[in-house]
Amino acid sequence: MASTLPDPHPDGRRTAADGPDAAPPAAGRTGGVEAHGIDHIPDSERRGHPRELFSVWAAANVNYLSLVVGGALVLMGLSLWQALAVIVVGNLFWLLTGLLAIPGPAAGAPSEVITRTLYGVRGNRVNNAVTGWMISVCYFALNLAAAATAAFSLVGRTGLPVTTPVKAAVVVLIAAVTLAISVYGHLTIVRLYVPITLALTAVFAVLAVAVVRHTDFGYVPDRPLTGTELWATVLAGVALIASGPLSYTTSADFSRYLPRTTPARAVAGWTALGGFLPGVLVCGLGALAATAVDMADPESSLQRLLPGWFRPVFLLALVLGTVALNALTAYSAGLALQAVGIRIRRSLSVLVDGAVSVSLTLYALLVSDFLDTVGNVLQLTVVLLGPSTAVYATDILLRRNRYDGPALADETPAGPFWYTGGVNRSGALALVAGVAASAVCVDTVYTGPVAAALGGVDLSLPAGLLVAAGVYAPLMRRARATG
Repeated sequence: MASTLPDPHPDGRRTAADGPDAAPPAAGRTGGVEAHGIDHIPDSERRGHPRELFSVWAAANVNYLSLVVGGALVLMGLSLWQALAVIVVGNLFWLLTGLLAIPGPAAGAPSEVITRTLYGVRGNRVNNAVTGWMISVCYFALNLAAAATAAFSLVGRTGLPVTTPVKAAVVVLIAAVTLAISVYGHLTIVRLYVPITLALTAVFAVLAVAVVRHTDFGYVPDRPLTGTELWATVLAGVALIASGPLSYTTSADFSRYLPRTTPARAVAGWTALGGFLPGVLVCGLGALAATAVDMADPESSLQRLLPGWFRPVFLLALVLGTVALNALTAYSAGLALQAVGIRIRRSLSVLVDGAVSVSLTLYALLVSDFLDTVGNVLQLTVVLLGPSTAVYATDILLRRNRYDGPALADETPAGPFWYTGGVNRSGALALVAGVAASAVCVDTVYTGPVAAALGGVDLSLPAGLLVAAGVYAPLMRRARATG
């Protein structure tokens, strides 16, 4: 899994001389910097149990951003019970994240390489640049901004002035801790996230007791939504919640070290459960809190519900949960940068991602409105993430999860995934069709023609999923039949 020995292929690539199952020197169990990048993980280095995936995803989803998003549903005009229903439905998309995790053990490769089957070697580089690297960096920046907001309050409690230079220093410090976890990699994440999950669960349990005591369980807005306006808000809310699990099309990155014989259902189940349970509970907690306090300013509003001694602990937990989430994001973003074709060691690629994300975070905090930025980015990414998830999931079902890791590592024109000029036209057309269908149905930062005709009802998520899958399946079947 991880090793303190040097990586003979720091860019994650292989040469023909290495043989189909060549690898960096045997990985140790010492917790050193992970040697592997996007290269194939040989069977001799596969170990672990799929239940380890639960704590990985649970730690990442007990976080501040989930509280913000849950509270935002009530701010959008939903009643409490409508918001809770939307939270459950939106988090069901973790089932797709679980499905996308099962090729990891089968291929011994990260998602950024497995998707060569969908788009071809060259087409996949474009896919990784946009839906892999760019979106991961945006999510990293948003989450980092959320953690920094809580950290600013901690700094303020010490009596220090929270000036712009202090804010910048706090952002850099949180990013440094996050990137350190990502640089050390997979084994560190697996070991560290069990105690993080337990600590965060304890803190959020105390928060839940305080919130429930003040919750108005019969909450209905002064002007209840009805008809088209209600459906438009419900669908927008589902897309907002679903954007979280849909952003993890890279879930195989964290299952690829499991033995090849690991049951697919166990991989999918532990991954999905690790995201679904905390997603529902923490988002739900945000919705409950929104009936008692102003969740437009959640960090300071929630503190008013807590005893004084617990407020610093709560703020630290917000920072810790976001660090856990962003460490996964940065890890996958580093692999995506390698898969784009840039010859760079994984550890360095993570640091590049961090530098870009810090810059975006400072902009989000010091220039733009944070809450508006969160809503716009999360909802708009569904236009890309929904179709890309659908194509990937459809391929897994078509192939029955049969992936050849060493063959996926072959980037030459003679390789099985070169297709036509390095592009799999079936995947490219399906993705373009899905994104186009989603784009004309969206109603976020702009209103597409379909959304306008429906009175603002945003069908971008189901449209993108259904069109992308509906185009890819027949095209790929035909291509395989004629190939």
